[in-house]
Amino acid sequence: MDISSLEGIALQMRRDVVKMIAEAGSGHPGGSLSCIDILCALYFGGVLEHDAADPAMDGRDRFILAKGHAAPALYATLARAGYFPVDELATLRKLGSRLQGHPDPQLCPGVEVSTGSLGQGLSIGCGLACGLRLNGDDATVFVLLGDGECEEGQVWEAAMFAAHQRLGRLVAIVDGNGLQIDGHLHEVCDPADITSKFCAFGWEVTTVDGHDVGALVEALGAAKAAHSDAPQLVYARTVKGKGVSFMEDAAGWHGKAPDAEQLAQALAELDANEVAA
Repeated sequence: MDISSLEGIALQMRRDVVKMIAEAGSGHPGGSLSCIDILCALYFGGVLEHDAADPAMDGRDRFILAKGHAAPALYATLARAGYFPVDELATLRKLGSRLQGHPDPQLCPGVEVSTGSLGQGLSIGCGLACGLRLNGDDATVFVLLGDGECEEGQVWEAAMFAAHQRLGRLVAIVDGNGLQIDGHLHEVCDPADITSKFCAFGWEVTTVDGHDVGALVEALGAAKAAHSDAPQLVYARTVKGKGVSFMEDAAGWHGKAPDAEQLAQALAELDANEVAA
């Protein structure tokens, strides 16, 4: 798929995110919008081996959304990829919906594990990578973390374990938007240089513009294809709330739904971006 087509899909998924959160009256738009391009590159850029018609396909790659509060981004991706009807996105967080506030593999096709308790996703990814290797399966495990999530000690226990076990089929992606619920990372609890820390633990690290879909496809594809026993980290520099001006780089939009007027403004801005493209 060409880059302009990927950018068009990402733009549509941004619309999906703001619309479904507005309909639900709750959710997490900021961190969902910051990781849209990453998910677009994975699922539509030919990086992730998957099949919407057979979500449990043997040999599929695994994706874990460690920052589970960004479930709207994952749901928009799965719907656009054909895992369930797009109009089901309007049921986000409603009673009886398959689309809960955090992803549930018992309900939603395409979800591998339940996530949302921050810090646990990379450990789950390590376990999956070990299990696949024991079974002789060379599938790749991708784990998307938030940079604020990297303040959790369990992340670094998992990073140490992955390097020691030489889990070369494990790719961690950090959504580096610089914000968490209470403000900027450097003000709340500064994790300092996350890439240097992963390097020190024995990971191979790549840094990329997290809103350049073409660069993401290249970086993620290279991490998957790396002929190395070392686990891979792709650090994506992103903007929280990307694509909606009043949400960008604003901690207040970590977990707040837009009202009708704000939704209209957000959709108008996204539509204008499409026309400009």
